Amino acid sequence: MSAQTTISLARGAPSLDLVPVDELREAADRAFSSHPEHCFSYGPAAGHPLLVEWIAARHGVTADQVFATNGSMQADAFFFQELVEPGDLVVVEAPTYDRTLLMLRELGAEILAIPLEADGLDVGALERALDAGARPRFAHVIPNFQNPAGCTLSREKRERLLALARRYDFLIFEDDPYVEVRFAGEPLPRIFDLDAERRHVVYVSSFTKTVCPGVRVGYVLGDSELVARLRRRATNTYISPCVASQGIVAEFCRGGGFERALERVRSALRERRDALCDALREHLPEARFVVPEGGYFLWVDLPDGDVRALEPAARERGVVVVKGTDFLLEGGKRSLRLAYSAEPPERLREGVARLAAAYRELSAVSR
Repeated sequence: MSAQTTISLARGAPSLDLVPVDELREAADRAFSSHPEHCFSYGPAAGHPLLVEWIAARHGVTADQVFATNGSMQADAFFFQELVEPGDLVVVEAPTYDRTLLMLRELGAEILAIPLEADGLDVGALERALDAGARPRFAHVIPNFQNPAGCTLSREKRERLLALARRYDFLIFEDDPYVEVRFAGEPLPRIFDLDAERRHVVYVSSFTKTVCPGVRVGYVLGDSELVARLRRRATNTYISPCVASQGIVAEFCRGGGFERALERVRSALRERRDALCDALREHLPEARFVVPEGGYFLWVDLPDGDVRALEPAARERGVVVVKGTDFLLEGGKRSLRLAYSAEPPERLREGVARLAAAYRELSAVSR
């Protein structure tokens, strides 16, 4: 590879220019000076008290229904470890987040992969599987700007999925780190909020995609009994959460920084999404993709070739992408996940041009 700078279309994290560094520094000062007892000692398993209080108020739940974690992936891990036994059936989207597949496989789960459509999970296919006898422990869904596909579960499908959970008595694990990063279209209700009984949905989100990746703060909302079980697992794992990071996030949010950060991130990501989509239309017009209304990613289907060859060929040209095969149990050989969060518009356009050149070169060789 030449000395050209590497462009990442793989990294699902905001670039440093989107991080409100000065406001976070000020929030840290407030957290450490105003509440040192919360930040410099071991903290409760539930998380930093002020952060738990803010999350509970924002979502209209009680504090015993909130569990602040060291990132949302740790929330996922605790939930999976608590509920999954070897052989348990778990529903996932196809494609889905690669770490979800990894964790479930390591726990010995039997995975039922239900295809995605442009408006999210194929709920009809799930219903047919349930009617045929499938009895999942839970269904894992990423309803907003799905990772890796970028699609959003429609309001109708959210209601149908919840109805199925009630009828067949399984949980919905609503993995929702991107919900606040909507920059087009109308917001949709959380499945958690549609579940008035709060019995069939466990909700997980994160501040990583909206505030700062380095804070590593996420949270769980759910039935107080299940939340208590997750808190006990956390205590047995690490004794105390990272209350210093949680304290910074608490002060940042309580001071109005969260809403200001969202405005900045949404505006930048809309511009970056548009640049990526325009570049794909120009350089890879044969590619098919759903234009996301928010989030960090889009999913590209190519008409031919094999991304297991394209990925290293693109890397040789200085652009990093993620193979579709990483997000599926089967298939994905002609698919890619592209992230538009980590690079400015001009570098996204250059990255797609390099990717297209690699694709053309491989196509010419295969003929």
